[in-house]
Amino acid sequence: MDRQQAVDAVRRFNRFYTRRIGVLRRGLDGSPFPLPEARVLYELAHRAGATATQIGRDLGLDAGYLSRLLAGLRRKGLVRGRPAPGDARASLLELTDKGARAFARLEARTRENVAEMLQPLAAGARERMVGAMRSIEGYLESAKTAPALRPPRPGDLGRVVQLHGELYASEFGYDWTFEALVARIVADFAFKNEPARERCWIAEMDGQVVGSVFLVRKTAGTAKLRLLILHPDARGKGLGARLVEECVRFAREAGYRKLVLWTQSHLDAARAIYRAKGFVKKHSERHQSFGKKLVAEVWELKL
Repeated sequence: MDRQQAVDAVRRFNRFYTRRIGVLRRGLDGSPFPLPEARVLYELAHRAGATATQIGRDLGLDAGYLSRLLAGLRRKGLVRGRPAPGDARASLLELTDKGARAFARLEARTRENVAEMLQPLAAGARERMVGAMRSIEGYLESAKTAPALRPPRPGDLGRVVQLHGELYASEFGYDWTFEALVARIVADFAFKNEPARERCWIAEMDGQVVGSVFLVRKTAGTAKLRLLILHPDARGKGLGARLVEECVRFAREAGYRKLVLWTQSHLDAARAIYRAKGFVKKHSERHQSFGKKLVAEVWELKL
């Protein structure tokens, strides 16, 4: 799916879901409160006290617009302010007793409406729907999360193999023999690893394995960079460059004089990283592998 198709799909889902939960109606869930007012009431009901600045930041509301919302809620007797301890210039917002009762009615009505929406669904369908919602939330939040690089843990090596098999099949049309090759490389690393001279880095984002790179010994003076990969969700964050940089740094510290790698001519993103880090293409060769006609390349970096 290209970017424009993804944009269209998200917009279509937004139109469907906002209509389904009644966001476009005058009052949320049949209440007298439009959605922005209802969200402010929700935030204040779940906080011991917050400033307008904090509420606006967390809800992504413009300061002027939020000020008008709060003024309206104050006029209705639902919200009040009190001086912040130690700072008379700041005001902490809270619900009045009337506001707390209004929110309790809104909360009960909202929960009833959601339960009614879910009632026709079988238990398995409900679980899948909630799981999909959690996935959406996780994907969007993970875009804000800085990925971490770490050593492998149990289960990671299998995920590295799976990631290669899935992504190279879906993106480049490779067959299952490529996954078998990756499995053999990973197994060799696990059973023949020389910790002082070989290393694996796992890229993790939002608790998920999203990439890897391996550095293995080829000869006493030469190391080999292998199995650089990134899930599409982790691309565009400079993570591929960080993985390669870790390999180069470790290779120098381990006393290697040269770092080499084997790649394919169509892997443009990876090749751009190698070039930017100082690798030079030494030679190329046509071959038939993994169900494809390919051009293999050997790149080299003198350390």
